[in-house]
Parts: sequence; structure tokens; C-alpha cells
Amino acid sequence: MLQTCAKLIRTPSKPLLLLHPFSTPKTLTSAASARDEYFACVHHVSNIVRRDFYLERTLNKLRISVTPELVFRVLRACSNSPTESLRFFNWARSHPSYAPTSLEFEQIVATLARANKYQSMWSLVRHVTLHHRLSLSPAALTAVIEAYGLHRHVDHAVEVFNKASLFRCPQTLPLYNALLSALCSNSLLHGAYALVRRMLRKGLAPDKTTYALLVNAWCSCGKMREAKLFLKEMSDRGFNPPVRGRDLLVEGLLNAGYVESAKGMVRKMIKQGIVPDVGTFNAVVETVCKEEVRFCVDLYHEVCALGMVPDVNTYKILIPAVSKGGLMDEAFRLLNNFVEDGHRPFPSLYAPVIKALCRRGQFDDAFCFFGDMKAKAHPPNRPLYTMLITMCGRAGKFVEAANYLFEMTEMGLVPISRCFDMVTDGLKNCGKHDLAKRVQQLEVSVRGV
Repeated sequence: MLQTCAKLIRTPSKPLLLLHPFSTPKTLTSAASARDEYFACVHHVSNIVRRDFYLERTLNKLRISVTPELVFRVLRACSNSPTESLRFFNWARSHPSYAPTSLEFEQIVATLARANKYQSMWSLVRHVTLHHRLSLSPAALTAVIEAYGLHRHVDHAVEVFNKASLFRCPQTLPLYNALLSALCSNSLLHGAYALVRRMLRKGLAPDKTTYALLVNAWCSCGKMREAKLFLKEMSDRGFNPPVRGRDLLVEGLLNAGYVESAKGMVRKMIKQGIVPDVGTFNAVVETVCKEEVRFCVDLYHEVCALGMVPDVNTYKILIPAVSKGGLMDEAFRLLNNFVEDGHRPFPSLYAPVIKALCRRGQFDDAFCFFGDMKAKAHPPNRPLYTMLITMCGRAGKFVEAANYLFEMTEMGLVPISRCFDMVTDGLKNCGKHDLAKRVQQLEVSVRGV
């Protein structure tokens, strides 16, 4: 049955059997095959929903076994096609064997809200609430309020927030933050302050998102003094933010585009011996490293000397940046620090170092470093091998490129056609016809062409 599943996709006159992706067949191979065929079926149905003008007729010919899981996966895959997603959901509800659950219902509601199709959304909400006894959860209402704020329908966002009790939803902190985001994104800061005071009267303690929304709003208006006064007022009331106020101000300046002011504030914090939050440091470095790599490296060493413990994201930002900037000693030093912190480098972390070495013409160093990483780090992946083969081909090192082709196929990775063509042509031009013939035979055995 598993072998015929893929054939059924191309045979509309037969029923399309959808297998559960997490069933447990007898062997590992059959488990992977069942999972692949299941998602191939989901992908096929999603393509019909997105591209077929007469999607209902085509889906009826497939005679799909409609399940809540299938509907949810298709709706999630078609989230950028709101009208077609609604047609598919209505088609699924017409099947007597299908009863929608809150998962699919909230997915289609969020899709319609993001697409500014509120009339269709509320019509669907009324119909599903009446016939299927489903109601919107606080998470779904949060998505609706955020969508209203994004499309500058603040009055409707406030109305939905005030009528949350009609949907049997308590006014939780995420709901307050969603409305606060709608107010701040439309520069209604006085309304945002009133909402925060109401939240405090209700006994809800603000979290980092609450503080960040208001601080970002003030900073985007260029009003640092008001942002500081807000943090001081909240501190006087006994509500201190989960991170220090200065970190919130730095992130607010970055979000508002005041990069130089954010850099100056971080510098001032370091001179005073204050260690910035690692998330704040990562945000600063990620914004600045594209143009000022040396500044980011110096900043990294200064904050580490003060006691900041970098996380994985810190190295994911810095190592590619310093490698691209040609600071190879710093790249190796950062990788060594990453290993000393107890992590194993992954391919996307050491690939920029290899690429930078190849661009500098240091292929021997790149090959040696790659060999060390294969032994000490996570195994290389297909993009890394593709990059290395491409760099070898551009430098005329076709024998080494051929060796990496054989090596990656031994690991079960399939090279792309461009790599085979480049290596084969290069070997023939160099007079290595026997090796070129072996590469061609490898391509035939891998691809069956």
C-alpha cells in the first residue's frame, strides 16, 4: 500500500490514501518512506489549492480522506493564499466525515486576518461558532488584534479586545500586549499608557514585551527622555522590567534606526562597568557587524572581560562576519571559544571560515581545517560540500573537487548537477580523462541518467 501512495497522486480516479506521518512501520526504511509519501500527498493537495481555478472539482476527483490533520497542514502551507484557503476549508466542511477542530479553525482565521479579509473572517467565525460549537482562543484573538493594528484599524482592535468575553476568552497578558502593539504602531501613546494603567489595576504584571513595546514606540519618535521617564515611573510603582532599562533603551534605539546612539549607549555602559544583556549585545552586533566588524570584535572582548557569557547566537553572528571581513585570526579564536564553552561547531558556523580561506588562496589551510572539523564538529552537509567543490573548481583544483564529490556521495549526500558538470569538464581540460570518466559513472549511478 505504501508503494502505491505516490502513484495515486497521479491517478485521480482512485482514492488518495493519506498515511499518518508518525505511524510505526516494521523497518526504518519503510518509516521514512511512509513519511515521505504522506508529505508528498499533502504537498500535492496544497498545490491544487494554490493553483487550480476549479479546486473543488479537482479535489472531488481525488476522493481524499479528509482528516483534521490534513486540513491543518494544507491550510498552513497555503497561508499566503487566503481566498483559496477559505475555499478549501469550506470544501472540507462539506464532507460529512469531517468535523473541524480548533486547530484548523484558528489557522484559517489567522490567515484571513493577516490578509485584511475581515468580512470573510467574521462570517466564518459566526458560522463555525453556530454549527460546530467552536470559539476563538486567546492566541487566535491575539493574532486578530495584531492584524488589525498592522492594517491601522485601531478602533476595530479595541472593539475586539473589549468583546473578548463574548468569545469566552479572558483578557490575558498576551491580549493586552497585542492591543498595546496596535496602539504603539499607530503612535497612539496616550492610549497605550491608559491601557498599561488599566492592566496594572487588573493586577497583571507587565513582562519584557510590554516594556519593549512602549520603549520602542518612544524611541521611534526620537523621545528618549519620555522612554526613560516611563521606565522610572514603572520602577517607582514596583514593576521592574525583566531586563535592565538601559538594555530596553538600546534595543529601542536599534529598532528605530538610531544605530550611532545605540552604540554610544553601549559604550557608556561598558565604561561604567555595566554588562549588557546578551540579547541586547547580539542585537547591537547583528546591526553593526555588516559595516564595522572591528568594532564588534573589540566590543565582544570588552563585554567578555566584564563577565558576559556569549550564547550560540553570538557566535552565529560574529564568526561569519569576521570571516567575510578577512579577520581570520579572530575567526579561529571565536571558534576556539565556542568549543571551550562546550559546543560542537555546526556546518553553517565553520563553512564561512573555509570559504574565506579559499578566497584568500589558502586551500591547504582550508583542507586541513575541514579535516579537523569533520573529526571534531558536526558532520558537513550538502551546501558545505557544494561550496567547497565550487571554490576548488574556480581555482582549478579539479582533482580535489572530484575527491570531495566521491566523499559526499559516500556520506549519502547527492551532489547537484552543476558540480558534476564543472568537475567533469575541468578534469577533461586538464587531461585527467580516467578520473573524469569515473566522475561520470558516479553521476550515472547516483542519478540513474
